[in-house]
Amino acid sequence: MNGNQETVNFRQLITEEARSKISEKGEEINDNLAAAIIEEVIFSNEQSGRFSPYALRETAKQIFYTIRCELGILTPLLEDDSVTEVMVNGLNHIYVERDGQIVKCGYAFEQEKELEEVIRRIAARVHREINERNPILDARLINGDRVNAVYKNVAIDGPVLSIRKFPKARLTMEKLIQLESITKEAADFLEQLIKAGYNCFISGGTSSGKTTFLNVLSEFIPKEERVIVIEDSAELQLTGTENLVRLECRSANVQGKGEVTMESLIKTSLRMRPDRIVIGEVRGEECAAMLQAMNTGHSGMSTGHANSVEGMLRRLEAMYLQKAVLPIEAVREQIVQAIDIIIHLSRIAGKGRKVMEIAEIQGLENGKFIINQLFYYKFNKGLTATGKKLAGTEKLEMAGLL
Repeated sequence: MNGNQETVNFRQLITEEARSKISEKGEEINDNLAAAIIEEVIFSNEQSGRFSPYALRETAKQIFYTIRCELGILTPLLEDDSVTEVMVNGLNHIYVERDGQIVKCGYAFEQEKELEEVIRRIAARVHREINERNPILDARLINGDRVNAVYKNVAIDGPVLSIRKFPKARLTMEKLIQLESITKEAADFLEQLIKAGYNCFISGGTSSGKTTFLNVLSEFIPKEERVIVIEDSAELQLTGTENLVRLECRSANVQGKGEVTMESLIKTSLRMRPDRIVIGEVRGEECAAMLQAMNTGHSGMSTGHANSVEGMLRRLEAMYLQKAVLPIEAVREQIVQAIDIIIHLSRIAGKGRKVMEIAEIQGLENGKFIINQLFYYKFNKGLTATGKKLAGTEKLEMAGLL
């Protein structure tokens, strides 16, 4: 019913009248009575005859969500378990992700202030504010959903809101094998590496499944280990690990104080007697602290954005150099000593999220990385072993797994 100005005006008229009547009833009114009042206002309005019964019912639902629900018309989308992400690009362009496919839905905000109010409510949930002075919100809700919002003075076509829903059911490696995201051969190989304490790094583009895959790999961490988990926004769900410490970064408050960075958490984690450090994602100069941690006898796992294994190595170089100006050879030496394996993921249109490559970072030769490709995704065959063997088997031998 969001097609023209007539329907927009009708909904605005009904919303204001219904809001007024509901307000008159006071705080004791329940949702059932509120819904009844909205329907009464709609069907008693002389303009209602211009619309079909279905359109009127849909209008009643949207007005109810607007008046009674904290997240407005987004409420049914966020309650839909098949929706994994909601993306609002201004008033009239709301998209959702289902089964890895992004589609436009039929909902729309009628007024900019309606969308702004939803964003402000979300910010208030996490004790934050968003306005023209603080136009960007990046937060995690209590239920684990990740939220990013950009205010209208920065977003040209109106406020932008993205909500990535936290999965209720924890994915397992068995499920990923069923979904053909990875083969059993590759999964068994990675299980041995994690158990033996290899330092593994997961790369991929946005929404390629990096955090999910890191979470799945964490199920192979030996239960007796002391594990420190460090995240920008807490998402990982480690199960079966009793000796577990979870740390989360904090943004500065409105006075610019109280910030807790990823780098500071990595440094303090080294004083917690960790067996393994799991870092949600590295984005900047904290990369140097991560590599140092992995170079000092601690097993580690982390993720980062990149388009390929080689691209991830280049990004690690660039992130390290944000912290310290060193000869590039010295930076590369730090990387090859710290990271044993890189697992690259990608989201393929129509096929979902896939493990594209598993590669061993074997060393340096003439200042260049030696990449030992162990598994590679072929579009007509899926993830396939290259036939090359793992060169660095010392950790497997020490763990008694070889």
